[in-house]
Amino acid sequence: MLLIPAIDLKNGQCVRLRQGRMEDNTVFSNDPQAVAQRWIEAGARLLHLVDLDGAFAGRPINATVIADIVRAYPQHPVQVGGGIRDADTVARYLDMGVRYVILGTKAVRDPAFVEASCKRFPGQILVGLDARGGQVAIEGWAELSQHTPIDMARTFEQAGVAGIVYTDIGRDGMMTGVNVDSTVALARAVAIPIIASGGITNIADIRALCAVAHEGIVAAITGRAIYEGTLDFAAGQQLADEMTRGVP
Repeated sequence: MLLIPAIDLKNGQCVRLRQGRMEDNTVFSNDPQAVAQRWIEAGARLLHLVDLDGAFAGRPINATVIADIVRAYPQHPVQVGGGIRDADTVARYLDMGVRYVILGTKAVRDPAFVEASCKRFPGQILVGLDARGGQVAIEGWAELSQHTPIDMARTFEQAGVAGIVYTDIGRDGMMTGVNVDSTVALARAVAIPIIASGGITNIADIRALCAVAHEGIVAAITGRAIYEGTLDFAAGQQLADEMTRGVP
């Protein structure tokens, strides 16, 4: 199982939010490229970049920062989400060297767009399903849709997505532990890979996710924990490697 460091971008800085609230943010660095280097040196095999400004604006805002990171570390794959609402934006990110594009609000509002994107860019489209109270949130988590994560995941599985990034909004940035039960329930409902996100606090959370990796949980995104030091990234990845070695 992969441990994936999150680099959330707001005003060109690396920040972390609590429960997706833009006004409740902590700035961890003014140099996102240096942050990327830090996690790569710690053993990260994939970087998770989020354009937070873009998620609220509905268009890329921090694309230049993302391009700089991709250009600086061409051998390290990157997945990007936030403000990706049209085919041109998908194409621009993939053309600059991004490995995976994560569709969120656009996916929920227009599933046909997801299917078309998967056909045009097979194996490079992920969908982010962010849940609050059992419903999928959109527009930078500011609005609740009428869809459940499982229903949406099944729809996108048929569309051909490479995987689902599942976030429990209530736990995101709160350091309260990952929601293993809901993540497993989603993984059991579909046959595509699930990337867990939200609430990872310490090595115990990595151990808990690794114990259910066989359900189809292939990775875990971590943010605040590795910035505040409650989780040592390198130790977490080492544990994940040991616990999930041989897991299909």
